[in-house]
Amino acid sequence: MAKVATNQDHAEAARRQYVYVQHARVVSRKGHTVRCEETTESRITPAENGTHADLIKLDGKLLHAGKYIIYTHLPDTKHNGNQSETSSDSITIDSENDMDRDLVENMRGNLTRDDKSKDGIDTRLFPLSSKDQSDYLFRLVGQEHLNDRDVFHVIFQPKVKDDFGWKGDAYIDTESFQPVIVRTEMSRKVPFAVRTLLGTNVPGLGFTVVYAPQPDGVWFPVSFGTEFKLHVLFFFSRDITINAVNRDFEKTHSDARLLPTQ
Repeated sequence: MAKVATNQDHAEAARRQYVYVQHARVVSRKGHTVRCEETTESRITPAENGTHADLIKLDGKLLHAGKYIIYTHLPDTKHNGNQSETSSDSITIDSENDMDRDLVENMRGNLTRDDKSKDGIDTRLFPLSSKDQSDYLFRLVGQEHLNDRDVFHVIFQPKVKDDFGWKGDAYIDTESFQPVIVRTEMSRKVPFAVRTLLGTNVPGLGFTVVYAPQPDGVWFPVSFGTEFKLHVLFFFSRDITINAVNRDFEKTHSDARLLPTQ
């Protein structure tokens, strides 16, 4: 796992030399009813300490009075006259609808747009880098074949049983010692006393990320997903789904170098 941590650290640094497009879809449901759904295309470019996202396209729909309002821009942004006649800016939206739209946009921003990350995904969700591994226990389960690659199957959990962290499975490429798939879930439930005090619970919270190598050998997250329930303030309950796919990678520099993996 030390070799995995070293290669993860180096891969994160090498990713700053890439520009790519991220396709993201975020949905808020109440029961079986979609309350709000947004699909976005964003251009992700390197920034001084991480990445910067420019929104290319947005397709959204928001349930209001039994009908869906279609919108194509974020709130309070200029849209050059291409706004749909049923845009959310043309009517008064009740507070519950506002909460659904805010929730969808905040979830997308918080979970797929970490400005300090080289690939936009919060590295704290997947404890494989050197700064995170020290807090976790790892155990080799066996060797498998996954995504056309031979992988080591490793399970992990926090060293301290009572810590709030992640547990899950990591499938590590046997040649490059880079993760191919990582799946996480909360290592323990939020205590009842905390849920009662804060009025918030997130049962089923967990994430899946899939990695693949670029032609120059730099491994990159190519997809990210999660689905969980959110209970807030004892009256607001939603099922949240987030899926993001990174594609159209373009390298902006030519001086990236990978550490030896053998």
